[in-house]
Amino acid sequence: MLRAFWKVFVVVFCGAMGVSIGLSGPELAGAEPPEAVSVELLQPQDPLPQLPPGKKWVLVWHDEFDGDKIDTSKWEIYGDWPRRDGFWVKEDSYLDGKGHLVIRTKKNGERYTSGAIATRGKYEVKYGYLVCRCTHPKQPGLWAAFWLMGAGVSQVGDEGRDGTEIDIVEMPYRDGRLTSNLHWDGYGKDHKHAGTTFRRPEVLDGFHTYGLWWKPDEYVFDVDGKETWRTSAGGVCQVPLYIKLTVEIGPWAGDIKKAQLPEEWLIDYVRVYQVVDE
Repeated sequence: MLRAFWKVFVVVFCGAMGVSIGLSGPELAGAEPPEAVSVELLQPQDPLPQLPPGKKWVLVWHDEFDGDKIDTSKWEIYGDWPRRDGFWVKEDSYLDGKGHLVIRTKKNGERYTSGAIATRGKYEVKYGYLVCRCTHPKQPGLWAAFWLMGAGVSQVGDEGRDGTEIDIVEMPYRDGRLTSNLHWDGYGKDHKHAGTTFRRPEVLDGFHTYGLWWKPDEYVFDVDGKETWRTSAGGVCQVPLYIKLTVEIGPWAGDIKKAQLPEEWLIDYVRVYQVVDE
């Protein structure tokens, strides 16, 4: 209850002070840097990367998933259509009224279903620090992911600079391993990929943060503020991308027939920060 109170307090306080917290980043449309939002007010606070003197982080977009309905001004709710070995359906993405987005996996008759939401057509970001605080799935046959996507990913010829699928974290394993990946130049014969798999057994219990510092010349990935991968593969994407939160069903994560369903993936928040001058 206390965490939920603080999350609501931040929104109310910032609104009362006339501070905007739902803006796109300044890189998107050449806008002036957004008015500063005190990141110290956020609860829980994020382990933001350290910046050089004279720079600071400003919150430019977020969703704390308060209330009882997904904010459709921010998110598109996917479904109903096939996805890998299951189906994405709208009813499997919802808020629990306790400050969490729930993406559920269930068996419905002969088919397995899960949920997915995305900011496609509503919000895109280029550069900055993106972070999601969430739990880890426990059942086999499904994997959760926090990732970025854009139309340019299918283009070929400029490496990933004209569009890269950025999988900030994917959770197909149940032994503490996590994976982060980059895909560019489409998904056919010209497809290119870079990725890493690493072990963080502590994430199997409770909530943890998964972050990406997307710079013009480098990606830096982290879990709970501890760096997991640093790369400039693909030349680094130079165009805006939208955010996705998804659960997918398939053998990469094991046998869904062995899962005790329903399974609920809980997301506490998604936040986007950008760098401005102090």
